[in-house]
Formats: sequence, structure tokens, C-alpha cells
Amino acid sequence: LSAKDSMGRFYAYMLMFMGSMLGIVLSENLLQLVVFWELTSITSFLLISYWQHRQDARQGARMALAITGAGGLALLGGVLLLGHIVGSYELTQVLASGDLIRGHDLYLPTLLLILLGVFTKSAQFPFHFWLPHAMAAPTPVSAYLHSATMVKAGIFLLARFFPALSGTPEWSWLVGTAGMLTLLIGAYVALFKHDLKGLLAYSTLSHLGLITLLFGFGSQMALVAAIFHIINHATFKGSLFMVAGIIDHESGSRDMRKLNGLFKMMPHTAMLAMIAAAAMAGVPLLNGFLSKEMFFEQAISASDTTLAAWTIPALVTLAAIFSVAYSLRFIHDVFFNGEPIDLPKTPHEPPRFMKIPVDILVVLCLIVGVAPMLLIGPILSVAVAASLQAPAPEFSLAIWHGFNLPLMMSFIALVLGVAVYTVRHRLFAWHDRCLHGIEGKAVFDWLQWKTIRFAKKVTDYFDQTTLQPSVSWVIGGALVLSILTFFQFNSPLFGDRTLMEADVITILMALTLIVASLLTVVLHHQRLTSLISIGVVGLVVALGFVKFSAPDLALTQLSVEVVTIVLLLLALFFLPQHTPQERSYIRLSRDGIISISAAVAVFLLTMAVLSREYTSIANFFIENAKPGGGGTNVVNVILVDFRGFDTLGEIVVLALAGLGVFAMLEGLKLAAPAKDVEGLEWSHDPHPPIMQTLTRLLFPLMLMVAVYIFLRGHNLPGGGFIAGLIASVALISQYLANGIDWTNERLRTDMHRVMWLGLLIATGTGVVSMLLSYPFLTSAFTYLNWPVVGKFEVASAIAFDLGVFLVVVGATVMILVELGKLSHAAHFINVEDIK
Repeated sequence: LSAKDSMGRFYAYMLMFMGSMLGIVLSENLLQLVVFWELTSITSFLLISYWQHRQDARQGARMALAITGAGGLALLGGVLLLGHIVGSYELTQVLASGDLIRGHDLYLPTLLLILLGVFTKSAQFPFHFWLPHAMAAPTPVSAYLHSATMVKAGIFLLARFFPALSGTPEWSWLVGTAGMLTLLIGAYVALFKHDLKGLLAYSTLSHLGLITLLFGFGSQMALVAAIFHIINHATFKGSLFMVAGIIDHESGSRDMRKLNGLFKMMPHTAMLAMIAAAAMAGVPLLNGFLSKEMFFEQAISASDTTLAAWTIPALVTLAAIFSVAYSLRFIHDVFFNGEPIDLPKTPHEPPRFMKIPVDILVVLCLIVGVAPMLLIGPILSVAVAASLQAPAPEFSLAIWHGFNLPLMMSFIALVLGVAVYTVRHRLFAWHDRCLHGIEGKAVFDWLQWKTIRFAKKVTDYFDQTTLQPSVSWVIGGALVLSILTFFQFNSPLFGDRTLMEADVITILMALTLIVASLLTVVLHHQRLTSLISIGVVGLVVALGFVKFSAPDLALTQLSVEVVTIVLLLLALFFLPQHTPQERSYIRLSRDGIISISAAVAVFLLTMAVLSREYTSIANFFIENAKPGGGGTNVVNVILVDFRGFDTLGEIVVLALAGLGVFAMLEGLKLAAPAKDVEGLEWSHDPHPPIMQTLTRLLFPLMLMVAVYIFLRGHNLPGGGFIAGLIASVALISQYLANGIDWTNERLRTDMHRVMWLGLLIATGTGVVSMLLSYPFLTSAFTYLNWPVVGKFEVASAIAFDLGVFLVVVGATVMILVELGKLSHAAHFINVEDIK
């Protein structure tokens, strides 16, 4: 990182990622684990693309997010199936139900989905290609994410689910095959990479494949070897990534064709790199040698005496040969092999504190290699026992186990690895001639291009510049699915529940108003008149709420109707006055048939549900609203207390919608229609004095009504949402009557801040309850007795309701004002200027 890079942003992203990884490790609930799993994908995207000005960083981040994000969806599906099989999402119960899971008919799809999540996160074949491109991230990110943590998340999940999913041929074949292919491909390709981080990236792939292959063997000792190598790999690979960063920082290059002879200039760094690379190669007296010996032993144990069964030991030995070769190349090509060639900087030793982390990791490689049982034995026993959910098997970590086949395989790998490195130039020529350009990124780019092209064709077919065809497809598709479901429904459509006696006069009056309103909309050509007429439908709905004793819903419906009409007035101003394409009889007939069919379907569905006996929780809310929430307005108590978390999610969505509209409209330029629908020019006096006077007089009254509705909401019809809409209408009326500039000069309130303040207050209400050792958003209430006011109730839910009020005001006013600004500016824009 350079002095110009934002260290605050870097450390914020790193801490976010660290918290996500801790969440994966510590989660007891599987759904919670999936949430943290996805958070690691998002935070790693931010870290990989930290250098946003670099194209390779942006491409690597997008590729990593696409692959790991898709794997996260597969993991979610597998977790849901696991919960269905076991009947619980608690990890402890799932791990204790291994026999049930393995014997279930859904075992194979569950295993496939979980392994997709594992393989994508841990860069296993065929999803291995994202990891090398993620090396565009800063070197500390590569050292932390791509050697020790993120890529180990999938490996960790294999270890976690080992008791529940392993022990079947499907597990062995799927996990073992993916591990073997990744081990071989990574080891082979690493030798031919000229970039230091590229070599380490493919080396990481190879070692991840090694660990995955050990899990695929399925035995308890293979699990011990896998967990041991996870620890060892984190030490030597983390140190090598940091060495690569030091070399890049002090020499200005990571190209091994230019980095030659650095031992004379950076002897301390060279010694650290040589020890870590030797551990990576499996040289004796280092930690990598011990875990690789255990790996060879398990590869032999997984085979039998037939000639074909020796394929596994032969292949793992081949991978070890290339491991020695690329480790030797890392040492020789960088620190020896002549003099440096055209380096941007003169190499030198880094500052002392820059080397301390590498010193610590390299010392661990040495100590674990010499005294493994003393230093790592107890830790390894605990980790293995946690993975097995049973006592760890007896194992021995020793430097010398006598002359045996694993030792012979290590000796062959070291000797032939040196031999392969000596003939590397011939191998490079053959590789460039035969295999150059064959990589997973090309396949990914091709699939991405094909997917985008197909999506564009589908979008162009359905999106025909007008809304009606798109809506017709959506509603028509829903109708078709409903009809297919109806024919598969064996029970009677309607139940035998006794229904409420119909009020014929009320129904006829409501139908008359609705039909008259709809006919006015269809037949009338004045948009203002049509909008007011369609508002009658909302009024009838509000009256229906009043009829059935739901005053809160009636107030909400009326407030929403007013805001919606204002919104449509501002938005329709820019739409064409006529849409001839939609005026054909075929299209009108289509829209009419779909509309009537949808209405009938909704009626039948409603009757089918309400005519059946069902268990209602309404009595629970009615009985507990006062003693539990301290309010007699049951609807408000539900919103701010019983279902407060739902309400919090809804106001977050509302805030995001407001920001989205603001982002789309900010800076947008549109020309106003020259004349209205009747061909008349627009008035030169857009703000009539009578309207200005009335709105200014009504403004404080409307705000007083909003405050009144807000304060009474816990016990009487009202609340933060309704009060927020009333306050929004009061503010918008000032913009409509007095103009954007006049109102902004007097209001001087940033609605973004109002919105975020509301979210902060609402969230803070829940945080305070957690600080007091209560569940999130737990409410409390008490009664105060003031001399003048008398006895009155004070509830913590009013603070939450205040947050709802502020978010509604901020989002609603921001959206409508942005549309108003667009309309205001449109009158001063020449059409030719924006063409």
C-alpha cells in the first residue's frame, strides 16, 4: 500500500471480513452461518477491488463475487435441505444426525449443493480460476484472505460437516476427485507462472486440493492430516505472500524474469523466503514435511495392493514433484540466477517492523518442524475432536518414523523436483507451444458473454418500451400457474365456515362508486380528472376499513392515496399525452381480459382462504397489547413492538428506495411538453396566490395534526407511519404551491439526514435493549404523574415510532421533491439541448 491509499477504508474492510470469518467459525445456527458466508464474499469483493483504478482488480473482484456468490446460493439450498432432513438448523443436532442424513433420499442433492458452496469458496476444480485473478488485491489481502482465511472457509466447512456427510462412496468420489484434480492442476501451472503472486496463487490451489483430497479419503487419520496441513499451510504460505509483497514494495516488480540475485541486496528477506519455500516443498525438519508425510501415508492407506490402486500414490507423488520444482524456482530465480534486470527500484531490505510478521511465521515453521508434538499436538487434538464430535484418534507427530513408503515418496519428490527444475526451459517451451491460453477465465468470460446476450434478447422481447406488455406477462404467468394449481387441487374450492352476513346496500354502493371511477378513468382524457377519479377506489377501500372497525388502516389508506396522486401527477407530466400503440382493440381486449381474470382469481383465492376454519393469532395480540406493549391500539403495538423487527426492515427498504430514486433522478434532464393534452400552453403563473395563501395557513395546522396523530398512536388510531405521511403532504403542499426555490430557502433540511437519523433512532432503540441484556427491540413502558398533565404513559416504543416517522418523511419528501425539481427544470430546457 502506498501513502496515497486510504488506510481507514482498508482496515474497515479487513475488520468487516475478519468479523464475517469469525461468524462462520462461531455460528451454531446453519442459516446464520450462511449469512456470514455471504458476508465474506461481499467483503472480499471490496478488498480485491481495493485499487479501484486498476482494471485487473475490478475484473478479479467481479469474478470472485460471481463464483463465490453462486456457490453461496447453492450452500443455502443445501442447508435448507439439511434442516428439512434433520428438523433443525442447529449445528449440534445436524452433526449428531449423520446416520439419518446419509440414509435419507435427499442426501445426494444435499451433498451436491453443499459441495458446490465449498468448492467455489475454496477454489476447487472447476471453480479454481477465480483465485489467481483475485491476486490483483493488495499483498496483505492476499496473505490474509487467499492463504489463511477465505479460501479455508470451504475447507473449514468440510471439516465441520465431516461427521454428518462423510463415510459414503458419493462423498469419497466427489470430494476426492475435485481435490486430486485441483492438486495436480495447481502444482503444474504454478511452475510456469512468472509473477510471484501468480506462482503462490496456483501453489495455494494445489495445497487446497491436497487438503480436500485428504477429506475425501474419509478416514479419521486423514482428517488429522488435513487439519494439520491447514495450520502448516497458513504459516508458510502467509509468510511467502508477505515476502512477495516486500519484494514488490522494495524492487517495484514481481516478475521473476527480472528479479535475479536479490540475495546480495536483501539477505534477511532471502533467508526467510528460503525457509518458508522449503517448508512448502516438504523439506525435512520443517512443518510442511510432517504434514506431507502424513498425506503420503493416507494416500497409501486409501489404496490396495492392485496395480490400478497405486494410481493415487503415483499422482500425489507427481504433484509433490512439481511442488518441489516451483518452490525451487521461487528461491533460485528470485534470489540467485544472476543480476536484476531493469527493475524500477534498487532493491534493499525493508524496514524492521515490515519483516517481524514474516519472522514470526518462519520461526513457527522451524519450531513445529523440530518439536511438532510439543507445540502443535494439543491444539491439533482439540481441533480434530471438535470436527469429529468425538475424541480424537491417537496420532504421532515425529520427525522420524523409520524407512517406509511415505519417506521414499518424499525422497523421490525432492530428487525429481530438482531434476524437473533443471530442465524447466524445455518444459516452458512445450507448455507455451501446447497449453498456452487454456485457462478457466476464458470459459468464464465466454459463459458471461453468452448469459448477458441471452438476457438482453429476453429483455428486448418482453420490454417493449411500454409498461403494459411487461405487466401482462407477469400477471398472465401468475394466472397460468394458478390455473394449473387449481386443477391439481382435490378439495372443494370453498370451505364450510359460516361467513358474515352481507350488507347488500353497502356492497352495491361500493361497486357503483368503483365502476363509475374506473369508467371515468377509461373514457376521460384529462389526466387530473382521471387521477382524482381513480382515487375514489382508494376512498372506497378506506370506507371498507372503517366499516370493519379498522381506523388505522383507513387513515393509512387515505394518506397513501394523497401521496400517490401527487406522485403520479409529477411523474405523468413527462409521459406521452397519447400512446397510440396501446390504443388498438387487440391490446385493449388483452388488457381487459387479463385484468378481469386477475380480479376473479384474487376473489376466488380470498374466498377459498377465508371460507375455511383457521387458527388466528389475533386474540393473542388483543390480549397482550396492553400488558405486554403498554398500548391499546393493537395495530400500532404490533408494528412497533411485537413485529418491530419487520417494521425496521420495511423502513430500511423504504430508505433504500428513496436513495435509489434520488440517484436516478439527480442530474437528469428532460424537456417539458410544449402544451397540455388539449393543446393549450402552460400558465405563466404556476403558483396562484390563493393556493399559496391557503397552503401557508394550513401548513402549521397540518404539522400539528401530524404531531397529534403521532403522539396518540400507541393508544388510539395513528402512529409514526400515518403521521409521517401527513407531515410529508404538508411539506409537499408548500413545494407545489410556492415553488422549489421558495420552499428550499425556508426549509433548509437535508432529507438524507432526516432519513438516516430515523434509521439511527429506530436501530438505537433495539441496541439499547440489547445493552440492558434484553432481546433486540424489546420495549418497556412506565407511567409518570406530572402536576399539570397528570398521569400518563411513557413507552420506549415511541422512540422507535419516531424513527419510523422520520424515515417516512425523509424518503417521501425526497422522492416527490426530486420529481418536482425535474418538472421545475424541464420548463427551462430546450428540447434540442438534450437530444
